[in-house]
Amino acid sequence: MKKALRPSLWAMFLIPTLLLSLTAYAGNDVMGEIQFEGKSDIEKTSGVWVDGEYVGYLKELKGSKTVLLLPGDHEILVRQDGYKDFKEKVIVQPGQKQVVIVSMEKAATGQLPDVLATVKIEVIPSRAAVFLDGLFVGHVGEFKGPGRGMLVAPGTHQIKIALPGYQTFETDINPLANQKVQIKTDLVKNGAPLAKPLITTETSDAGQAPVARDSAQAGQANPEK
Repeated sequence: MKKALRPSLWAMFLIPTLLLSLTAYAGNDVMGEIQFEGKSDIEKTSGVWVDGEYVGYLKELKGSKTVLLLPGDHEILVRQDGYKDFKEKVIVQPGQKQVVIVSMEKAATGQLPDVLATVKIEVIPSRAAVFLDGLFVGHVGEFKGPGRGMLVAPGTHQIKIALPGYQTFETDINPLANQKVQIKTDLVKNGAPLAKPLITTETSDAGQAPVARDSAQAGQANPEK
């Protein structure tokens, strides 16, 4: 036979639940929300930093990835390869929403070299930020798939891939002219062991086979002659 709970026992279950609900509600009232808007794909695929920390690219910062900040002054920085940095300071109020309208302005760029190498990046999660020689150049999704890739000058470059909550991946590449370099890895969450990435290279010569190298060899990603 099922036993009915006494009123005192019901109170013991209900009070902690009520306290947790009130705590969550109070937390939402304390935090302020920042929403981002951009007109074109340039703005929507730009990387966003808050107080110096990368939080994601603009069009994904909604829903479960909404930016919630403590009350006070905060600095917003938006970056896109080939464009000037967009900067704005915001004053966050408890429980209030603010909209930051982002507009990117084209930056002066130097002439590209006559010969280039191509870097293709396949990393999970694909929303991770990609840095070339310390400069933000986009997110992983922009550099994977047919017909996509990052053009770089031949020579040594540092690639860094970062995403909040994951360990940052870094490697050096040294492509030759007209060479293709492919970087494949899965970012691991903080606290998990690192996995070895796969880095392959191939030249435009039909007879040159790709060369796979693990993380211990990542700094020497050019094919043997």
